[in-house]
Amino acid sequence: MSSLGEYLRARRGELSPAAAGLPAGSRRRVPGLRRSEVALLADISVEYYVRLEQGRERNPSPAVLDALVHALHLSRDGAEHLYRLAGLAPAPGAVGPERVDPQLAQLLGAWTATPAMVLGRALDVLVANPLAEELFGTFPTTRNLVELVFRDPSARSLYPERDVVARDTVAALRLAEGAHPGDARIREVREGLGDDPGFTRLWERHDARGKTAERKRFAHPQAGEMTLQVQTFDVRGSAGQQLVVYHAPAGSPAADGLALLGILAAQRAAARDPRGTRSG
Repeated sequence: MSSLGEYLRARRGELSPAAAGLPAGSRRRVPGLRRSEVALLADISVEYYVRLEQGRERNPSPAVLDALVHALHLSRDGAEHLYRLAGLAPAPGAVGPERVDPQLAQLLGAWTATPAMVLGRALDVLVANPLAEELFGTFPTTRNLVELVFRDPSARSLYPERDVVARDTVAALRLAEGAHPGDARIREVREGLGDDPGFTRLWERHDARGKTAERKRFAHPQAGEMTLQVQTFDVRGSAGQQLVVYHAPAGSPAADGLALLGILAAQRAAARDPRGTRSG
């Protein structure tokens, strides 16, 4: 089976008949759609759809892919991933070592009340401002967000909704792999977690979606529980890099928590460089 066929089968298995506008029936052995139902919704022959899932047909037309996007209720990220797997998305340019634009890093450092960081293609934290470092406990074991979720014991207490975070993080890595096929760092992260049953189970779901505007709950050992707004932006000119910004409404308990983290970050900086606390 091809990667395209695996993705179609996984998405078919996750879409219920009710969500697709079809009667559930009484003799279903699996909760998802049948191949014949996807073919019906996409207005293609069952035989052709079967060939797609089995990997015997690898070059569907854009019209067929559009129909499958509609039939399987794919999100924008899911649709882009489908197109990439079918070889119809623009091929990524050659990529080398990931570097953050110095001006962008300087901008992050100027945000003293807003945690912010730049992620690389494999969800490595390439740069983080002091407040983000404090929020994540200065990344004691790894600076890769996927490894942090599955390998770092502190993640279970940092993320009260760890299961949701894990699912979204794996989906983001899957999307990145589709956008950058053959990327050595993405492969390294994925293979390094191959012995983790939780990661493997989520990876085999074939969810592919990026980070968007969302809320995320943190339970920080010093600042307490905080619900932060998260905004993610693509970094233009740096393929695969994302700027992630966390913020809290003024006057909220989360804003108070961030203020405390700011104090802790300043104390940590002063401990590293006592001369920075002197006047004149």
